Amino acid sequence: MISGFEFRDWLLANDPALSRLRMGTRVTLSILLSFTILLLIHLLIVPLPTASYGLGIVLSIEGGVAVRDKGSASQLVTRLLGCLASLVVVGIAAALESQRVLSDFVFLLVIFLASSARVYGPRGFAIGMFAFTSYFMGSYFHPTIGELPVVLIGPVVSALVSHWVRAVLLPDNWRRDLLRSLESVRGRINQILFKLAALAADGKVDEADRQELRQLEDRLKEVVLMAESFIPRPPGGAFDGASAPAAELAIRLFDAHLATESAIVLSYQSPPSFVLVHAVIEDDKAVLSAQEKAVANMEGQPQGETARALLWLGAARRQLAETIDAGRRSDFAEIASVEEASPSTPIDFSLKNPLMRSALQITLAAAIAMTLGLALSRERWFWAVLASFLVFSNTNSRGDTAIKALQRSIGTLFGIAFGLVLATLLTHHLAVAIAVSIVCVFLAFYFLQISYATMTFFISIVLCLVYGMMGVLTFDLLKLRLEETLIGAVAGTLVAFLVLPARTRGTLDTAVAKWFDALKELLLAVSEKKSQPELIVISQKIDACYRDITLSARPLGSTWSIVTRPGQIRQTLAIFLSVTYWSRILARNNTADAVDEDLKGRITADIGILDRVAPRGSECFLVARKQMRHVSRHLPLWREGARLAVEMIGSTIERLYPTETQDLPFAAGKAIAPVNQE
Repeated sequence: MISGFEFRDWLLANDPALSRLRMGTRVTLSILLSFTILLLIHLLIVPLPTASYGLGIVLSIEGGVAVRDKGSASQLVTRLLGCLASLVVVGIAAALESQRVLSDFVFLLVIFLASSARVYGPRGFAIGMFAFTSYFMGSYFHPTIGELPVVLIGPVVSALVSHWVRAVLLPDNWRRDLLRSLESVRGRINQILFKLAALAADGKVDEADRQELRQLEDRLKEVVLMAESFIPRPPGGAFDGASAPAAELAIRLFDAHLATESAIVLSYQSPPSFVLVHAVIEDDKAVLSAQEKAVANMEGQPQGETARALLWLGAARRQLAETIDAGRRSDFAEIASVEEASPSTPIDFSLKNPLMRSALQITLAAAIAMTLGLALSRERWFWAVLASFLVFSNTNSRGDTAIKALQRSIGTLFGIAFGLVLATLLTHHLAVAIAVSIVCVFLAFYFLQISYATMTFFISIVLCLVYGMMGVLTFDLLKLRLEETLIGAVAGTLVAFLVLPARTRGTLDTAVAKWFDALKELLLAVSEKKSQPELIVISQKIDACYRDITLSARPLGSTWSIVTRPGQIRQTLAIFLSVTYWSRILARNNTADAVDEDLKGRITADIGILDRVAPRGSECFLVARKQMRHVSRHLPLWREGARLAVEMIGSTIERLYPTETQDLPFAAGKAIAPVNQE
């Protein structure tokens, strides 16, 4: 039997800060409450047309997913503007109902304007989604002009309910989310320590162990980035000084992450002592004190460096635990909230703006999907347009779009198959069917942030159950939905590849260039003797840029891609990860007193390497490399400090674009850290 604490720990481990849980709950409650209120209005005040219910449900979803403004007041304004846009486009759809050809062309215009509105930021994106879905529902349910006043009740109710659910019932709270994410950081560090204890007991590390540790470290990185995002920062992004409570918390979190990563790296070179790992897990101060004295006599030995890293991890973990306990007691009262303002970006309607190119692609894909969808069905062609529109959402390249189209198609296929069986079994069990539908809605939006295919799977099940409850479920209807979805997905993919394509290489070039710029900024900041909080902020920027590189490179390693060597992609990412790791070492170990002329000379040499290789961009992902092999040389982090970090950054970067003589397992005799992927 799982206890409440065990379930909470499991939930936090899989959903740091419980953001996915809140997303699923908010959308589900908004739909249920909106539908209930609309039903009561229908029964007690005025009969409502079907379009009012449809708009209420769909816009409840958009209110929970598309509204991303900072602050509840801004969110309410966006929702009310979305209601106004909804009324306008539904009115246009109703007025043009008798002129179907003209209505279809106007739908394409609405799609273009809705997509173009994204240049105005989060508010433009949300209002655009409200307009698109409202015209979609207006064309689908065919409300008359006379019904518009009561049809509007649906969007208004959904907006007010969604706002109440998010602002009052399940509000955002950065203090609560920060505490939960810190607890998740500690939990993932504990998982890594347990794995290191198992390795220490075996006395060896094989490739399967390395792979597991890599996965655990990736999960730790995810939740560290999340925790960092909750720490309030001044408008400039950099803390005022090391004495600020927020800066101290950021440094403690940084230390915990870096110490854990270093313990993993050095354990590859020399497996840790089981006694020491167990002492770190138990926070046994007596044993740890004895180990510190023993390590003092192991200068320059691999075992000593591993022990030092574990002792550092023990101290960082203890500080993190103290921070969590203090946060529980005071709710981080010593850290002042900072008003977050959305960064103002210039409005650019030219084709140089990727958002405008995407708007043209979406409109053309929708036109193709509309034409083919109409040929297949005059009543259900909207599904094809919907699929073509959504496959472009949150994608940066044609490869991303193709992946999302594939995910939508697969999710729809399996969702229909499973939903057909489920709807058949629940034909005479209305209450159970409703309950299962509610659960599926929750699961769809719970998984939205991590798997688009899973979300589509559960939504398809819900549609099958709804059709079953309405008595219109047939195999031909579900087959038609799948066909229309495939039409939209294929149309979106073809347009993404053939019309104003955002090439994966181009997107990757941009991400790599930003990473190089951030790395150069760090090296210059060290040379200029900037404060440690400033260096840590820059190193976090490098970490975020590395994450963007991994996302941009994702299509290169997909099974459908022309590139059929994902191992090569992982090797290149390992080198970027290595330099990112050493940049954190540099930011943490550097002090102004340590920046002498020798270190400045080494930094100048590294900057020269950056300037030489950076223009080659994503070419590094196409370089054939020999398979890396592990060596026994340890990494004396504590003895050489910032100098070693600067040296490792330079020698590791040279491996991105190796010559035949440089294509060796390790450059300049140094081991590549933190991990070798192949």
